Amino acid sequence: MEREGKGTRRLRDRSGFTLIEIMVVIVILGLLAALVVPKLIGRTEEAKKTQARVQIRNIEQALGLFKLDNGFYPSTEQGIEALIKIPDAGRIPKNYRKDGYMDRLPKDPWKNPYVYISPGAHGDYDISSYGADGTAGGEGEDGDINSWDAQ
Repeated sequence: MEREGKGTRRLRDRSGFTLIEIMVVIVILGLLAALVVPKLIGRTEEAKKTQARVQIRNIEQALGLFKLDNGFYPSTEQGIEALIKIPDAGRIPKNYRKDGYMDRLPKDPWKNPYVYISPGAHGDYDISSYGADGTAGGEGEDGDINSWDAQ
């Protein structure tokens, strides 16, 4: 009988956490969140700008392949849509790839289409994302990301 008393007491000693222990853990988690969350919040806009730059580079690579095959870049009228289907207006490419040059046209990270102008003011073509506001110009998260800007 003595053994039963000790076993029961051992179970009772390990039955769970006290309210104080739970509160200490919650306070520690709150302090960690207060330190980490502010650093992560500012990163989303930076990540979107980086994603836009990567997508612009991918479009530029597809444009380079288009030019290699056809000897010219799509016009502004044809747009970058010429990378996914053969244009039916303007100068028609003679050596267009059967499956096009991209699977699909990406939207910028703010769900807006990229702006394509050819010939561009800064080279053979200009590609831009107008940022969060979707209009030219702006600063911060509304700032433009352009193919001709040094990254």
